[in-house]
Amino acid sequence: MTTLAELSDDFTSLSEAAIDHLVRLTASWSLLADLSFSDMVLVAPDENSGGHEEFVVLGQVRPNNRSTLIVDDLIGSVQPSSQWPLVKLAFEGGKRCVGEVSIPARDGAVPVWCIPVRFDGRVIAVLVRLQGPLRGPASLYEQAYLSIFERLCSMVSDATFPYREDTVAGPGMPRVGDGIILTNGLGQVEFATPNATNALHRLSVYAATEGKTLTEMGLRLRVVERSLEYGIPAMEEVDRSHDVSILFHCVPLFDHGAVTGVVVLLRDVSDLRQLNRVVLNKEAAVREVHHRVKNNLQTISSLLRLQARRSDEHDTVVALQEAERRVRSIAVVHEVLSREPGEEVVFDEIVRSVVLLVEDTVLALHPVEIVVNGDLGTLPTDLATPLALALTELLTNAVEHAFVDFGGPDNEHVGVVTLDLSLEGECAVAEIRDNGRGLEDDFNLDVATSLGLSIVRDLVRSQLNGSIEMTSVPYSDGGGTLIRVVVPTELAS
Repeated sequence: MTTLAELSDDFTSLSEAAIDHLVRLTASWSLLADLSFSDMVLVAPDENSGGHEEFVVLGQVRPNNRSTLIVDDLIGSVQPSSQWPLVKLAFEGGKRCVGEVSIPARDGAVPVWCIPVRFDGRVIAVLVRLQGPLRGPASLYEQAYLSIFERLCSMVSDATFPYREDTVAGPGMPRVGDGIILTNGLGQVEFATPNATNALHRLSVYAATEGKTLTEMGLRLRVVERSLEYGIPAMEEVDRSHDVSILFHCVPLFDHGAVTGVVVLLRDVSDLRQLNRVVLNKEAAVREVHHRVKNNLQTISSLLRLQARRSDEHDTVVALQEAERRVRSIAVVHEVLSREPGEEVVFDEIVRSVVLLVEDTVLALHPVEIVVNGDLGTLPTDLATPLALALTELLTNAVEHAFVDFGGPDNEHVGVVTLDLSLEGECAVAEIRDNGRGLEDDFNLDVATSLGLSIVRDLVRSQLNGSIEMTSVPYSDGGGTLIRVVVPTELAS
């Protein structure tokens, strides 16, 4: 869908600042649509037509509390001025024009307001309000809504609405139907809707509202004072006990540059906050589980290390050290998840920990450098744990065995092990390359006698549903061994 900024660039000569003003207006204008029970359309002259004979529709919004009058999407369409004569009059005269207009697919004329949108001293667009029929005579509250709407329209023409500081409508913000309190320039309540009164009752405020400030009613809100004093929108959430939360959003009203009142939009967010607390408690519980699993694995690792120190058999010591390293590699994943619990984990953090683990635990008789290139981004936790274990085994195997009896009598050859990570389509790819002595001529991964390689082979093929290849690199290409692991990023259930 074409954006307002793109349409403005294509059809108008508006400056970047003027376009930004219109973008901010459309970010807040659902408040205007709801207050007026009307569809609203934002139009500007089509400069490609060479005058004000055609207008391009830059934006369109429908009310949340009334059925729409305009079924079609008009955004991006070019409208002739003959069909919208009041739009042309409002743009050229710079004053609000009120009348009627005929709309396709609707019988009879529809009341219309054409409100000039002024910025930097000139009219840059026209806000068209198309009002549907009210359900009978306007009630007291509907009259109050329309009165607030008219005051905001004057602010649009005076360039004091939208506000530079913030938008006043959008996802998560209170809507007109949630509850409204209107105050005058002294902060005294002029009227409050039933929903707003109910919200005050939930905060244990039962005093009569009319003619009193919220402070006099026992509810001190800094946001109301801030909006009155500084003329900027402000938001504050008030809690009572553990299960009541009311969100107050204050919208200042201006007249000739002076704040003349505040529209306070109220929303009862108690259920939402309760849900947030449940989610946070669940996340905390999951984080604690991962933390305890990590601690238990570290305890097992310590026991294995202690047992290895007490053994006099070399083969037993090596086996216990390898088991200890594998346990630590699994603990690495749970350590990351204990910080950021969820169904996915940033694999870069695990890779860094795995590399440090290999460097700390492997005792090589020759200098070896591990280099990591690329990343795999975010992976499912069910994939991250076995993949981390596989990479640990492969890196350890490369550091320990690739350079044995290689590099001359003084063993001065500097070993380099490179881990290249990348995503290819729906697969994660890890390539481990060393510049060591390469594989034996009769090497066969399917009949590998090494426990570590057997573990990696079974992890990749059986648990990760992937593939693994190990080949010697020709001496002309630098020599060594290349291991390529490819696993799907979504494990089959």
